[in-house]
Amino acid sequence: MVDFEDLWINDVHVHINPFSKLKKPAFDFFSTNPDFKENWQELERNPRYFLKRMDEDRIKRAVLINYVAVDVIGYDLSTNEFVYNYCKEHRDRMICFAGIDVRLPELEFLNTLEEAYSQFEVQGFKFHPVHQLVYPNQYREEYGSSSLRNLETFYQFCADHDLPVTVHTGTSMFPGARIKYGQPIYLDDVLVDFPRLRLIMAHGGRPFWMDEAFFLMRRHRNLYLDISGIPPNRLLDYFPRLEEIAERVMFGSDWPSPGVKGMRENARIIWQLNGLSEHAKERILVSNFDNFFR
Repeated sequence: MVDFEDLWINDVHVHINPFSKLKKPAFDFFSTNPDFKENWQELERNPRYFLKRMDEDRIKRAVLINYVAVDVIGYDLSTNEFVYNYCKEHRDRMICFAGIDVRLPELEFLNTLEEAYSQFEVQGFKFHPVHQLVYPNQYREEYGSSSLRNLETFYQFCADHDLPVTVHTGTSMFPGARIKYGQPIYLDDVLVDFPRLRLIMAHGGRPFWMDEAFFLMRRHRNLYLDISGIPPNRLLDYFPRLEEIAERVMFGSDWPSPGVKGMRENARIIWQLNGLSEHAKERILVSNFDNFFR
């Protein structure tokens, strides 16, 4: 039997962002987390401080989630250069995920993808429909004049370059967010149309689209589940058959988002859950991540 306190885990969903760019309503909401309120400046400017926090929580590697949501959150494309500079001396432990602005002119959009991949050496992308106010499948013809062909370009680019894409599903409490864009079913089109794309479904559609999320996990082998944002003591209430898909589930903390005490605390609760084998817990907290980000 493994002692959890001896276990170094991985975290697929950490928010290390240019926090100084946050719009005031978003900053105020983030600041309801006392840890963020006290330490956001040090987190933003000092990668070694973040490494110290990782060591304290026994985190082997973490994905630094960055995305573009100018109107709702305040983050623009400069977040891509930010995460590159933040991670560049610590790429053995920090995995940089960048953002996209799907409303750019087509050629400019493609250039930003090339820049992120070639110049900023990103290892994946984060797409946040609920904060970017776009449906994940809005490249489809049925959207008519509202169709965004840049999304199709984006998914194809990521598939061609084996860049995983994390997509937010479910709700958000940030001011200005639009929850309708977070329904997991819209990912079905993406997964059908781009079968080589590795897609990470963040939050599992919580709190009211979990059945949809579970069905999609069973249907699509190129879909992975990031369980960040799900109350860990309710994980098996939301996903009672989690063991069946455990080989494609990864732990994420969502730290330092509101209500998240640290990168390790939720993992400890998951380790103590009844109804999930130790083998499945180890895969979720450690080895699935290691296999995914080889």
